[in-house]
Amino acid sequence: MKGGVFSAPGDYVYFKSQVPLHKIPGYRVISVDIPRVWNRHEWIQAFEKFLDVIDVHHIHIYGTSLGGLLAQAFAQHRPRRVRSLILSNTFLETHSFAAAMPWAPVVSWTPSFLLKRYVLTGIRDGPHEPFIADSVDFVVSRVEILSREDMASGLTLNIDAASVGSLLLSDSYITIMDTNDYCAIPQQLKDQLSERYPEARKAYMKTGGDFPFLSRPDERVGVEARPDLVRSIRKVNIGPQLDQTWSTVKRKRKRIQMINPKMEEAMKVNLKKISCLLCQKVQNHIL
Repeated sequence: MKGGVFSAPGDYVYFKSQVPLHKIPGYRVISVDIPRVWNRHEWIQAFEKFLDVIDVHHIHIYGTSLGGLLAQAFAQHRPRRVRSLILSNTFLETHSFAAAMPWAPVVSWTPSFLLKRYVLTGIRDGPHEPFIADSVDFVVSRVEILSREDMASGLTLNIDAASVGSLLLSDSYITIMDTNDYCAIPQQLKDQLSERYPEARKAYMKTGGDFPFLSRPDERVGVEARPDLVRSIRKVNIGPQLDQTWSTVKRKRKRIQMINPKMEEAMKVNLKKISCLLCQKVQNHIL
């Protein structure tokens, strides 16, 4: 689920091009935009009806920013349906956002151009590396076509007085994935999330900006095989084979550097292809 202090809508075609999870056997991956609802209880009911319609009973949720808050709320109120959570740059409560927005009571009456201005000013401006710049451009382009009602709904959810209660879901089924460069979510709120789930698995990305689900899809598409969740998976030790393959890659890279330093850039490009082949080898051994 995507969302945020500034609503970050998605696009299914772009989602499929960035997130290859839909190719993993045994998993059905769905990109969900936050619908036009006005509080988290409406969201929970709407999302549950959506899952019923598509005949999905148990889910693993990845939520970023506001989407992470709503994912936790769904896990709190519908615990039997949520198997695991991946939370990225998110928070536990909305009080600080409401306090920073004195005109919150009139959001639903605010003209469209003012809502867009508020949303876009929340996106960090300045030079970005290419992938982060692309993610910002994509989100800005989607915000430009949002209706006034959709923007008002997203902002209302973000300032609606809400906090996450205790979850029945064990911390071992929660992964916190944050970026270390910059983020619209205050560090204090991110620290509160870590303190709430002390035994959760932690994964930190060096960079990624406000939209790591778009700018760093290769770093967050990491699926750990859990035999207790996927019964058909058997344990296989392929570590020595991977070590041997990488040793060969390093020797060839060193040899190329000695012969012609200009070929180093070409080698870096090929390393990405080799990584894909290694991932395929892992998948073939698991299945």
